[in-house]
Amino acid sequence: MIMRPGQPLLLPANPFFIWFSLLAALLINMLPLGRIPWRPDVVAVVLVFWSVHQPLRIGISTAFLFGLAMDVHQAALLGQHALAYTALTYFAITIHRRLLWFKVPSQAVQVLPLFAASHAIELALRMVAGGAFPGPQIVLAPVIEAILWPIVTIVLLAPQRRAPDPDENRPL
Repeated sequence: MIMRPGQPLLLPANPFFIWFSLLAALLINMLPLGRIPWRPDVVAVVLVFWSVHQPLRIGISTAFLFGLAMDVHQAALLGQHALAYTALTYFAITIHRRLLWFKVPSQAVQVLPLFAASHAIELALRMVAGGAFPGPQIVLAPVIEAILWPIVTIVLLAPQRRAPDPDENRPL
């Protein structure tokens, strides 16, 4: 993979850490905080992160399974979150090469439309199924998810960062 100048080399991502972070995000989403319309979807943020950084390991099928898990947990229309997460992951994989050229704050601006589209899909399916409109505060959820992007990036890339090695015999 071509990297932008000045970007440090990363160690390979541990598959156990990837799955642990996805399960931890699922548990965070399952906290009994009530139905707050502006509550960020942590699973969506972590799915987009791993879809961008590890598109061969985390794909559309993983997003579909986590979407079904969220549908069952929230007793929502079966497939509502699954469709939203699948579309979100598809578009994240589509832009992952371009996205990695930007710095992390710029990446947050780039993924904001993805999060907005995901919430729009969920809202449209909920409204078609006869659900109630959650209110205008739903617009805040994608914005909060985009604000969480730099924090999630720092936390999830931390195990992959190399320790500075002062050895003069190895150039990398």
